Amino acid sequence: MNDSRPSVLFVCVHNAGRSQMAAAFLRALAGDRIEVTSAGSQPSDRLNPVVVQAMLEDGIDIRDASPRALAAEDVQAADVVVTMGCGEDCPFYPGKRYVDWVLDDPAGQDLEAVREIRDEIRRRVESLISSLADDARPPR
Repeated sequence: MNDSRPSVLFVCVHNAGRSQMAAAFLRALAGDRIEVTSAGSQPSDRLNPVVVQAMLEDGIDIRDASPRALAAEDVQAADVVVTMGCGEDCPFYPGKRYVDWVLDDPAGQDLEAVREIRDEIRRRVESLISSLADDARPPR
């Protein structure tokens, strides 16, 4: 592991939709420049199949991803914690950068609705990558 890379943790309730899409976009768009993890406060037993389909449409295959439980160590290891509806279930550690993304939950949504959520997550991930790049630049 390259300790100079920023690390981002995406957290939602089930780790079956929003956080998985965000992590996949960050990996695809930033490559190995950013360490990426995702987890859920109450993880599901599998990914949302509509989310998998929507991501495949965008050229990203998350079929092998699995929801996982959020651990305090995940938060401690992250430079940025992006929460998406986990509320009080997400541990808070002083000194961490927290960002809360208010996004619809794709659970129970049709493909068209999930596409809109996916596209919004992509926009936010692109913005996050830019902000992390700005943070890494030395002051002038």
